[in-house]
Amino acid sequence: MRVGFDAKRLFNNFTGLGNYSRFVVSALSEYYPNNEYWLYTPDLRNHSEINGILKKKSISLHPPSSLTTSLRLGSFWRSYHLGNVAAHDSVQLFHGLSNELPITKPRSLKTIVTVHDVIFKRFPQLYKPIDRQIYTWKLNNACRTADKIIAISKQTADDLVEFLKIDPAKIEVVYQGCHANFKRTYSKDQLKEVQTKYKLPKEFILNVGTIESRKNVLLLLQALKSSANDLPVLIVGRATSYMKQLTDYITANGLERRVTFILNVDFSDLSAIYQLAKVFVYPSLFEGFGIPIVEAISCGVPVITSQGSCFEEAGGPDCLYVDSKNQEQLAVALNKVLSNDGLATQMTAKSKTYIEKFEPSVIAAELMRIYKGILQ
Repeated sequence: MRVGFDAKRLFNNFTGLGNYSRFVVSALSEYYPNNEYWLYTPDLRNHSEINGILKKKSISLHPPSSLTTSLRLGSFWRSYHLGNVAAHDSVQLFHGLSNELPITKPRSLKTIVTVHDVIFKRFPQLYKPIDRQIYTWKLNNACRTADKIIAISKQTADDLVEFLKIDPAKIEVVYQGCHANFKRTYSKDQLKEVQTKYKLPKEFILNVGTIESRKNVLLLLQALKSSANDLPVLIVGRATSYMKQLTDYITANGLERRVTFILNVDFSDLSAIYQLAKVFVYPSLFEGFGIPIVEAISCGVPVITSQGSCFEEAGGPDCLYVDSKNQEQLAVALNKVLSNDGLATQMTAKSKTYIEKFEPSVIAAELMRIYKGILQ
């Protein structure tokens, strides 16, 4: 089987969509190496995360022609012409890994699109009007023309039905897994080095994610005032304008010594920071999947997150879930975990068993089942 991928994110994004793309291609090439996996991308980057993938025998790289590149038509090539290119290359199945597919393609080419979320529909106020229009147009085109749609959670599948009126029979839920880095074990000395490098407190509550209003970090800060413990909070992520709301609250409530922001973390250090935390708190209002929950569990950290959305799909029955608008509930949950080491240990052990469904071998098998079903 020759499978083509829209690999732009794989080569150029080193967070969510890029991590998913690399995870899928790596898993398929590892567990089904007898197939051919063709990576199409208009832009290339030299990066250690990518170089290892390209060394695999079943994977080959296919950028646009030098003429297309010299005329700076790479984006047009990807968005409009790539379906025809893949068909010409005898690709049997083309997989768009990030919510979109090429506009044109011959009928002979079977296609799949992975949809990560429809948050721009559920929370339109968080997006610029022009961005919403572009996202809607691309996603509608992909869902209309795809032979099968892969949703990364049941929540995303339900949103596709609700907001885009997609036939549920066209959708399959295949979860995503986290990066292998989060299964890494560290010695005490290695953890100490990371702790020293980032000037981390000895013990802390951790939050990881883009620092934006949808992630709802303000609830965590509000819960600190009601919590019986005095542990500091470490917030790791990329800053947005939401930072001002958080810093204003911190100043107004005298929390300067209890809250630390780290806006730039080496990815290779992130799993160590998780492992140093006493508890991971993710009070997000809504996600397509919530991969930081899986990352934290993989690192052996108990998780407190929000009720509803996809959070229970990601975390399973042994995380603690609170109302994302109730600071008192979050404070109670924090006290419950931080005052009971036995409970924390039980939560992490059972949650690790739950997330075995997100292992590369399981996800690769699900994808291959869908691929074969479409081609047959």
